[in-house]
Amino acid sequence: MARALLLGVLLAAALAPALQAQGERPVVVCTTTVLASMVRDLAGDLVVIEVIASPAVCPAHYDVRPSDVEAFGRADLILAHGIEPWVSELREASGSKAPVVWVRGPWNTPEALKARYREVAAALEEHLGLSLSDRLAKCLKAIDETDALLRAYAREHGFLGTPVVCMLWQKAFISYLGFRIVAVYGPPEKVSAKQFEGVLRNASKAGALLVIDNLQSGQDLGRRIASEVGCVQVALSNFPWTSPELTNMTEVMKWNARRLARALALAKLRGEVSRLRSELEMWRIATIVSAVIAIALSVAYLRLVLRLRRR
Repeated sequence: MARALLLGVLLAAALAPALQAQGERPVVVCTTTVLASMVRDLAGDLVVIEVIASPAVCPAHYDVRPSDVEAFGRADLILAHGIEPWVSELREASGSKAPVVWVRGPWNTPEALKARYREVAAALEEHLGLSLSDRLAKCLKAIDETDALLRAYAREHGFLGTPVVCMLWQKAFISYLGFRIVAVYGPPEKVSAKQFEGVLRNASKAGALLVIDNLQSGQDLGRRIASEVGCVQVALSNFPWTSPELTNMTEVMKWNARRLARALALAKLRGEVSRLRSELEMWRIATIVSAVIAIALSVAYLRLVLRLRRR
């Protein structure tokens, strides 16, 4: 027992400096991994970051937990998008006096992402007294580099002008990459039968090659559309940290672009296979017709020979 007590004392002593250091850093509560990744890029070593919603679900549909109330209670600053209906409820339940900064607007194109980084940096500077101009400049430069890479990638992989169907939350990114969006659908739970039929009609008429889903909104509707139209379905993410390599939104954008390239290559391959099958069927029919004609000519020739011999 004395030994266990001694080990406990030693462990507490070892952890004390780290706990003290963490306690001295302000706590920034972010409603999503989008905001958390921005804070980490800008001030990861200067603050403690807590994330509420999982990147696997849409924050508008996130079910809060008791631990989220505790996180809000520890916050020195709360960052939210404005699409989360539960922020005010959590803040009130926690008794938090931390300011809430609403970082509104899209974030899934380079220009939009730069605007959101500027807003997050401004919030951290204003409410926590941090100096982040150099770090912000570095982040903005990385986004510009990603922008150049994505534009070149879109040209290289034939995105420009390709007809696609797109989920609403991916529309800005897909337009930015140069795809031609021929039909758009909203959150699956809000799509009526009439809207569904309209999407199918427009997609079929335009010869859409892809149905582009939003990973966090579910993929069942996109699969149905792809199956009906006969094209390829692909799901993209709007949130980082769904896997270890997706550390921020620039990495998510590049990951999404690679998924689009693979899906488009598959769609074109399917189209080529379909074309070859059509050609093969055409040649098969032509061969049958030629054989029938040849047989008919042979029969006619034999009849003519027999008739001449009778004379």
